Amino acid sequence: MPSYTVTVATGSQWFAGTDDYIYLSLVGSAGCSEKHLLDKPFYNDFERGAVDSYDVTVDEELGDIQLVKIEKRKYWLHDDWYLKYITLKTPCGDYIEFPCYRWITGEGEIVLRDGRAKLACDDQIHILKQHRRKELETRQKQYRWMEWNPGFPLSIDAKCHKDLPRDIQFDSEKGVDFVLNYSKAMENLFINRFMHMFQSSWSDFADFEKIFVKISNTISERVMNHWQEDLMFGYQFLNGCNPVLIQRCKKLPEKLPVTTEMVECSLERQLTLEQEVEQGNIFIVDFDLLDGIDANKTDPCTLQFLAAPICLLYKNLANKIVPIAIQLNQVPGDENPIFLPSDAKYDWLLAKIWVRSSDFHIHQTITHLLRTHLVSEVFGIAMYRHLPAVHPIFKLLVAHVRFTIAINTKAREQLICEYGLFDKANATGGGGHVQMVQRAMQDLTYISLCFPEAIKARGMDSTEDIPYYFYRDDGLLVWEAIKTFTAEVVGIYYKSDQMVVEDQELQDFVKDVYVYGMRGKKTSGFPKSIKTREKLSEYLTVVIFTASAQHAAVNFGQYDWCSWIPNAPPTMRAPPPTAKGVVTIEQIVDTLPDRGRSCWHLGAVWALSQFQENELFLGMYPEEHFIEKPVKEAIARFRKNLDTIVSMIAERNKNKKLPYYYLSPDRIPNSVAI
Repeated sequence: MPSYTVTVATGSQWFAGTDDYIYLSLVGSAGCSEKHLLDKPFYNDFERGAVDSYDVTVDEELGDIQLVKIEKRKYWLHDDWYLKYITLKTPCGDYIEFPCYRWITGEGEIVLRDGRAKLACDDQIHILKQHRRKELETRQKQYRWMEWNPGFPLSIDAKCHKDLPRDIQFDSEKGVDFVLNYSKAMENLFINRFMHMFQSSWSDFADFEKIFVKISNTISERVMNHWQEDLMFGYQFLNGCNPVLIQRCKKLPEKLPVTTEMVECSLERQLTLEQEVEQGNIFIVDFDLLDGIDANKTDPCTLQFLAAPICLLYKNLANKIVPIAIQLNQVPGDENPIFLPSDAKYDWLLAKIWVRSSDFHIHQTITHLLRTHLVSEVFGIAMYRHLPAVHPIFKLLVAHVRFTIAINTKAREQLICEYGLFDKANATGGGGHVQMVQRAMQDLTYISLCFPEAIKARGMDSTEDIPYYFYRDDGLLVWEAIKTFTAEVVGIYYKSDQMVVEDQELQDFVKDVYVYGMRGKKTSGFPKSIKTREKLSEYLTVVIFTASAQHAAVNFGQYDWCSWIPNAPPTMRAPPPTAKGVVTIEQIVDTLPDRGRSCWHLGAVWALSQFQENELFLGMYPEEHFIEKPVKEAIARFRKNLDTIVSMIAERNKNKKLPYYYLSPDRIPNSVAI
């Protein structure tokens, strides 16, 4: 009688093992086996991290093995099991791999295909077509779209983390409890004694050091020492936490009536302001999105305020970017003066602090939340709904949506919900952040997620003109490495553009993103369908780059750049000044966040800047969904390219007082998971 050797690998994460009964059946082209209990006497099967082998003898020839069916039945209590993969050694001595990398819960069962990636057109056998269809039918019931707030990209239909399908939950929910993590961060930073001191102002700038100096690193210390300088202020628009707003000014806006006379002491080339604009030396950051957004009113004891500044910057003869004019609101007038470096010291400093605070709000809610977290969730939900596990694009993308839906669900449960943690310290809490996302959805376009195009659209692409824009330089290297990799994978499975057009599962995935994620808005420019291999490669690059590199660039520097409170105030407790010559240092300190809000802010930026335990970085694919040699070779080349980029960035950063490392591939997690 034919005999098979079955090797079963259990996951190594917490609670992955099981004591339940595990049964296996084999489905072949010539017949099906009976159900076999996988059990060795006097042995604890399926322990966490174990690889167990069993001999399975069948009554008759089964032909080519098409499916492996695993059933789990209760032994004592319900005991979830994480199955990594099954390897089958056939009677002829051939080995067949069946990747799984999923949880089997309750009295569950799972049917696996072998690990070769297949498009729907490759499946001619009825049983395989049926398996493919059933998997998607089941997934579409589990992964449902929901509108969390009007105008938002749609998200997963789950009220809390435990409502999610088990396969996309965190291994341990405790590890991503925001309340716990923020409180723990404040404890680790030795600042928890201040956390309830709302309405209590700091006495001066130096007083902020009480919550700062306990943990220090080169960048955050340098920010503390140099935050008042114009060079440091300008540098952050290029390489800080939010390096996506600055753009070359092609024409001075009418709403900012600045003249050459006002700024001539800042201009170094003996040109008029208009001539400097023509030569490409003037840059602008406009926070018009904040205009009219409601400030946080959740604490009746503390008035909080927002501004919508316009900041004009200048590239000096040393090619450094410095601010030359700031107007704190959008409509010019006597009570909305243009602040200048030639003004009194504290007038100019407070104007810059308002810009930094506004930048913090746009960064948190738009650059970070909307344009990485929520967008990546859309890609993830659409992928699970329309791409079966055997599809090559599923195998490519699954590592890049790992835990994204879970972290976003947790955020909606604890962080950005009504009365959530976001309301504690942020002036845009209490609903302002929701209004911001609704507005920003108008500008969320497909092209703005294509990194090289986004840089060009802001006029920031010339390395000669703007030599110190490391976010751009490193981002382009990583984008090209990802694009080369996705093009190789696409080339392996799609031999022509026609195959792309005819892949209905792929087209349904792309359409779902457009219809539900982007709410069917034509102006978003998101494709409804993809017609060429080149466009497919670009689309996949957008998905992977957004989830990995873009998120890393705007997330992991938060403690570096935002831990010194005056450099990134999460709220302001007095309105913007309406006249010059009246600002005092006491006024500035009373405007900055109180002790309690400062602590919650610091706990947040510390917790958000930490990598996950057992983080998986770009190019790391420990779950072997792909088994074919050509793809494994493509992955190896991808890793090699990434290693080269790591070395280039390390070389450039040598001896730099402000190293830029957020886009070094060894610091870019594969997915949005924090």
